Amino acid sequence: MKTDTPTAGTGQHCAAVRRGRPRSEAAEQAIFTAVVDLMADGNTLSELTIEGIATAAGVGKATIYRRWPNKEALLVDVVGRLEEPIPEPTGGGAREDLIAMVDYIRRRGLAKRTRWVLKAALGQMQGLPELHAAYRERVVKPRREVGLHLIRQAVKEGVIRDDLDVELLGDLLMGPILYRSILSDDSDLEDPDLSRRLVDSLLDGIAPR
Repeated sequence: MKTDTPTAGTGQHCAAVRRGRPRSEAAEQAIFTAVVDLMADGNTLSELTIEGIATAAGVGKATIYRRWPNKEALLVDVVGRLEEPIPEPTGGGAREDLIAMVDYIRRRGLAKRTRWVLKAALGQMQGLPELHAAYRERVVKPRREVGLHLIRQAVKEGVIRDDLDVELLGDLLMGPILYRSILSDDSDLEDPDLSRRLVDSLLDGIAPR
């Protein structure tokens, strides 16, 4: 099963990339693709080795170590790349940016269920404390900071009251969509209007009086 392999590394192109010793962006793509392919073949995160990844990617171990200090750092980057990038500012103001951020989490929740390699990687991290901690520090924490920044912007624009705790507001804003991502079925998350309704329902309660 290889439905999650990035498009840049599938089919004939994947074979082409792996000839010889690719460099720079081509080398990184070959390494990322090798990890995804190895997982799709049934290897767990704990079973992956730098040697095995290097062989599958057609690069030397030194090529990997020049980019990542250890296997954990590489795997965190691979999983981060499998996920959608954080949305750029919409230019439509704080409300629209908050909706875009919540919708990003909605789409991520769907991807975690439908993309087999991503689902497997995130699930296996729970049993690998060092890898899970690195993922939280390098992927989860920066994304939470983006959400808190958007809330601060909403306060400055007068969309949200200025007497509320920003960290708590972050939990109030992101909590409902995270809850649905974990416990609700796919039909709830597939609603493209869900993010707008969640954000507007919250803003109705925390808007300036």
